Amino acid sequence: MKRHWQTALVLGASLFSAGAMAQAGVGQPAPAFSGVGADGKPVALGDFKGKYVVLEWTNPECPFVKKHYDSGNLPATQKAATAKGVAWVSIQTGADGSAKGRADLQAWQAAKQSAPTATVIDADGHIGRSYRAVTTPHLYIVDPQGKVIYAGGIDSKATANPADIASATNYVNQALGEALAGKPVSQPVTKPYGCSVKYPAGA
Repeated sequence: MKRHWQTALVLGASLFSAGAMAQAGVGQPAPAFSGVGADGKPVALGDFKGKYVVLEWTNPECPFVKKHYDSGNLPATQKAATAKGVAWVSIQTGADGSAKGRADLQAWQAAKQSAPTATVIDADGHIGRSYRAVTTPHLYIVDPQGKVIYAGGIDSKATANPADIASATNYVNQALGEALAGKPVSQPVTKPYGCSVKYPAGA
């Protein structure tokens, strides 16, 4: 297991520069998608038409994800967004889509007090591929007109150390604050950091 995560960390780090160039295009229409939610019900991007939508690629086993969930940073960011009417969609690319896998995911979210509007199981990787998501976490913001206005990392400190959160710029909070105030997003593209997204073989 340790060796597995050492590899994951190296892969995630190596994608920093490439990720900033390979993401779904800011200013372009967000790729439509549909999938099965953690509750077994269908979820589609179109369900949130007319709202700002945050898309969050995540993986409960990734140390970088643990940094932001164990500290409460990502749940707090989710709640701050949804309190303003923003829809938050957590996407689990390559995750176990079985009933047990979905139940385990819901249990993890409950334990971390996670509060997404919806969680999508992207078991075959088609959603991740359409957005070119490369790391967990990796975040996108879609505006009410359906265009991507932000793509990149959760914040400015590319480490797995929770102590760095306090001094980091939370790019998602910043972008949403600017967009909701009618201002252009000052940093629409940043470098995502974390573990590599686990795409299924052949996906």
